[in-house]
Amino acid sequence: MGPMTSSQPRSVKISENERGGWSSDRPRRPGEAERPPRKLDVSVRGRVLAPTDRMRYSPGSLLVIVCADPALRERFTARVIEEQSAVLSLGKVRALLQGKVAADELETKAKALLGAAAGKRFAAGQTVVIPAEGVSAEEREHYVRLAAPHRRARHLVLVEAAKDAVAEADRGPLSELRTALDAGQLGQEGFMTSLRIGGRMVDELKRIVFAPPPADD
Repeated sequence: MGPMTSSQPRSVKISENERGGWSSDRPRRPGEAERPPRKLDVSVRGRVLAPTDRMRYSPGSLLVIVCADPALRERFTARVIEEQSAVLSLGKVRALLQGKVAADELETKAKALLGAAAGKRFAAGQTVVIPAEGVSAEEREHYVRLAAPHRRARHLVLVEAAKDAVAEADRGPLSELRTALDAGQLGQEGFMTSLRIGGRMVDELKRIVFAPPPADD
């Protein structure tokens, strides 16, 4: 992939009919057994973006960064995300709770605290950036479902890692994610846009910002 430059960040616009919403249940008949609540349908029409040196998403969005190399994921997130206060990670939450809760409760408490923090930011219209710890669809779904009730736009960036940096257990799920992304199918997971970057473009993407588009867009 050759270098790409632009004087303006790429702007990602999400129309109202792409934002998702609650599905309605039919009324329950008298005497009918109560059923479990129906899951919110988070599927949307997804788009695959082409990378540029700067990317712009709407304020208040969810951005999930997926990278099978933890060190690369951490460096990339620290370098390109302009609004670092929006970055919520399980690693940071674990560090905050270390020594304050029992070891066997650490993971559960960390996930609950991260979910609560993300929910508060979504409710306030604030951006949330999640560097996912794994590459599984289940982890991504968890974060999408935190954002969907607040009708927040959801985006995904897949940062490709060197083959020798990918754990054996991650190779299958990573291949499935890559295939779905390239086919434009991540809308089924609830992502309005998806982006895959690798090689030189990982370094050439200089900044990801969350801001309204310029008035002349």
